[in-house]
Amino acid sequence: MRSAFVATALLSSAAAASAQSSVTLFGVLDAAVSHYSARSEFYNDTGRIVPSPANGNAITRTQTVLSNSANSNSRLGFRGTEDLGGGLAASFWLESPVANDSGAGGLTNFSRRSTVSLSGGFGEIRLGRDFTPTFWNDSIFSPFSTIGVGANVVSTVGTNLAIARGPGSSVAASDNYLRSSNSIGYFLPPTLGGFYGQLQYALHENVAQSGLPGSPTRKGQFAGGRFGYASGPLDIAVAYGQSTAADVTAVNTLGFPTGAGVNEKIKTFNLGASYNFGILKVYGELSQVKDQSTTTAPSGLGGLLVALDDDKYNGGLVGLTVPVGPGLIKAAYSRVKFDNDLGPLATPFTPRRDASVSKFAIGYEHNLSKRTALYATVAWIRAKDAQNNAAIIGATTGTAPYLSTGAVGSSGYAPSRSMGYDFGVRHAF
Repeated sequence: MRSAFVATALLSSAAAASAQSSVTLFGVLDAAVSHYSARSEFYNDTGRIVPSPANGNAITRTQTVLSNSANSNSRLGFRGTEDLGGGLAASFWLESPVANDSGAGGLTNFSRRSTVSLSGGFGEIRLGRDFTPTFWNDSIFSPFSTIGVGANVVSTVGTNLAIARGPGSSVAASDNYLRSSNSIGYFLPPTLGGFYGQLQYALHENVAQSGLPGSPTRKGQFAGGRFGYASGPLDIAVAYGQSTAADVTAVNTLGFPTGAGVNEKIKTFNLGASYNFGILKVYGELSQVKDQSTTTAPSGLGGLLVALDDDKYNGGLVGLTVPVGPGLIKAAYSRVKFDNDLGPLATPFTPRRDASVSKFAIGYEHNLSKRTALYATVAWIRAKDAQNNAAIIGATTGTAPYLSTGAVGSSGYAPSRSMGYDFGVRHAF
């Protein structure tokens, strides 16, 4: 009888707990046969006659793979909510990337999202690793989001810039563009008549040392916000974010500042919108990313030399989706133009070092059910003057790399064109 009483009590406690909280296992598995090509062309910026290369004026690299996450990111996660009473709730979200083509990933890390939060009538306070506010506009206001061969090229350039300039982390080189670790976020409550928004601040977590000039460095710090309005067929949002890519003050062997140092910030502003007309849905985005740096060095005459650099990446996208029975036709055109800051020593005769990249993508998604879909996407990329900024403007449709040699003002191969396609299946659970 006593055992029966204890069992009954445990079942009652479990039922009471389940009535107040919930835990959900969820995920997506997405696999595709994908083909990529990347064409590099010979260029000559020397102003002199240069012999044609032995390999020809153009070189194309190709690759065919079984890819994952070409339509939706493959992932595995857990999320849960506990009702604390009085309108207050505690929640957690753990989400891990999955490379289902090889079996890698899974519950080895939760780098896609790892947050705990408290929510109520005041909104939600969220702590942990999460998406940045500015990334949401690149992702949501694009028919192909930021994945697969059709990915918004604004997002590709943003990722390349984050990798090339920093701050990066041991978790991901694209940190502070796509996601931020060590973040504190606040989200407006969903009861404001269609208005929504968030603020996010990510700590740099660098160690401070007393008596050391410039300590602590703020490399890795991020701050941003996003505010929008969604009602009926309309969704529109504006976002801003600032990431510290470098923050260095040089000191001599005695610990005194030498006057040399670098401070670099990446500032992102974007505006996105979509409108659903029923027979089609249209998308649009405008984006500007500024890579601003200040470098100081002793002049040798007791003063300081200060060099300011303010490079800009101006981007945009227009796209649409058209429902056709159980399927969806998608199309998008996106472009980014790099405006190189010539610096304070530039003259009217200084050659410009600008560049640009554009992409057109079209695809079809056929829903076999609410959870399973077949899809096909094809995309073309064209880069212009990419030798002026090959690491960032040299966007490709996939993992086949360009052959990129030479440098600004020289000769060599530079990114020119890329093409790719995905044929795959997506299953959500």
